[in-house]
Amino acid sequence: MQTMNTASVLIADVHPLIRAGMAALIESDGKFTLLGQACDGKEAMEMCDRLHPDLLLMDLNMPGCDGVEAIGRIRAQHPDAKVIILSGHDGEDDADRSMRAGAHAYMLKSAPLDDLMTCIHAVLQGKKFMMPELAVKLASRIHGNQLTPRERDILMHLATGMSNKVIARAAGIGVGTVKFHVKSIMSKLNVCTRTEAAMVAAKRGLVHLN
Repeated sequence: MQTMNTASVLIADVHPLIRAGMAALIESDGKFTLLGQACDGKEAMEMCDRLHPDLLLMDLNMPGCDGVEAIGRIRAQHPDAKVIILSGHDGEDDADRSMRAGAHAYMLKSAPLDDLMTCIHAVLQGKKFMMPELAVKLASRIHGNQLTPRERDILMHLATGMSNKVIARAAGIGVGTVKFHVKSIMSKLNVCTRTEAAMVAAKRGLVHLN
């Protein structure tokens, strides 16, 4: 049973071992009450509607519902709920999208447990939290070089190895326009080849390659 002094927590992650580890961590701290565990974005939203947790620890990339979409929906329905994203990706784009969607913190799953507990306590106190290395990346990103929606679309196709001709057909634009966008993308990512563009995009979280 939840006591007056405990914060209720819901965990959402596709990996059972991650959920189990997080559950053990939360239950080991007397200041938290674990309400349940969700295995995808849809279940996370349903459980939030039913259980009204104070805090949601959620993976960004889960089946059932895009993590960013899930954050937006959860915060819209439960504005007082606090969301911490736990991700395996250290790309600043994922962190930026998460925070813009309404997350209170973005943490890497590889972070030390002490850092995670510091993050949880800070968020429950109403603060925003981000790992220093990601904060530095985001700060530098603000000063320009952000891709337009069309460039992001082109980059997704480019990262899968499509030629300009195939990209043009998929995007419904001319080959010349594709070449213009590819040149702009490579300039903004500070790379010289399409392969480098795909690698940098994956590292920054602009695309996710299987």
